[in-house]
Amino acid sequence: MRHFNYTLTPTGINNARAKEKPYKLTDGGGLYVAVAPTGKKTWRYQYALDGKRPEVTIGGYPEISVAEARERHAEYRALVERGIDPAKHKQEEKRVRLAQSDDSGTFLAFSKVWVQEKLQNKSETYRTQAVSMLARFVWPEIGAKRLCDIKPMDILKIIERRRETPVTAERIRGYVQRVFDYAIQKLVVDVNPALPLRGVIERPPVEHHRHLVGNEIGAFWLSLARQRAHFITLAAAKLLVFSMCRKSEVLRARWKEFDLQGATWEIPAERMKARTAHRVYLPKQAVELLQLLQKLTGKGEYAFHSVQGVTVPLADATLNHLFKRLDFGVDSFSPHGTRGTAATFLREHGFSRDVVELLLAHKERNQVTASYHHHELEDERRRALQYWANQLDVLAAVEKERHAA
Repeated sequence: MRHFNYTLTPTGINNARAKEKPYKLTDGGGLYVAVAPTGKKTWRYQYALDGKRPEVTIGGYPEISVAEARERHAEYRALVERGIDPAKHKQEEKRVRLAQSDDSGTFLAFSKVWVQEKLQNKSETYRTQAVSMLARFVWPEIGAKRLCDIKPMDILKIIERRRETPVTAERIRGYVQRVFDYAIQKLVVDVNPALPLRGVIERPPVEHHRHLVGNEIGAFWLSLARQRAHFITLAAAKLLVFSMCRKSEVLRARWKEFDLQGATWEIPAERMKARTAHRVYLPKQAVELLQLLQKLTGKGEYAFHSVQGVTVPLADATLNHLFKRLDFGVDSFSPHGTRGTAATFLREHGFSRDVVELLLAHKERNQVTASYHHHELEDERRRALQYWANQLDVLAAVEKERHAA
């Protein structure tokens, strides 16, 4: 397919204001954001087919991020090149899902059972991703088929179409394999047609999240302070660093979880990767930051709500885009790298492995040890996060002075 240089950025879309009449923000290749007089923003794709210029709605922004919209744009462009109308294809996908939802013998019906019975203890993010991939890539192709009629070739066709995105292809195959693993356990089928396809599409080598060392930490903190992003976005990035939490845990934080007077943040089990409640002992810098943020978003449910509406949190890609814009001499530093940076720094400055593991909310396998950790080390954890926050300011000041010299 022809390559397009996309032009839109989350900042540009966020800053687009409503006008008296609807208008378009063009991204490239027929993809655009329609801005309604009400302020609602919707991704759409207009294409040429059979001498006409129809269009298909992809979804609302920011619910559909820039990256997700472009991924779906590529899928729809591929359909057009094959002479398939994306709008009609989308309608057919919906028809198949609705028509087969009550047939207990189909892949569609059993995969929903798998989600309900096997993913209930997984994180909300994992469940959402699994259902989204099944709904977009698998159910339209084999959802109507009975489990016993699905062959390796059926699954191969699905993942071959995603060969250009090998990580996505393997995730799809993995979800199908796990559905069939459960079907075998329930004595519904005898074989797993996804199993022999493991490795058909090679995944690229895993790139571990780079963490910062030495004066890179001060340069990063200084660069973040100088960013001209929305305050909600900057506050989310700073709390991510202060707390050593995961990105999803920060972005979906609710005000009811915070006790600013007690300087604590109680993250419920259902939002944690290990499905165990986690307490963060907030340093004073984080409390001051949240007090400022509360004046802006405190009337809503989410601490870091979308700039487009108070009822939804910031999109997952928001911090990724912010970190890509940072210019402090280190390429490819991601939000997840902040956890490794803080953990390494604290270990190098005398804090024990037990304290750091608790700060990272890593699950303790030994239940006796886990019980001990739950009741102890609170002072050490509070002291560690305060030390980390203090050193961020110190390192940033040193870096600023170094550049001024």
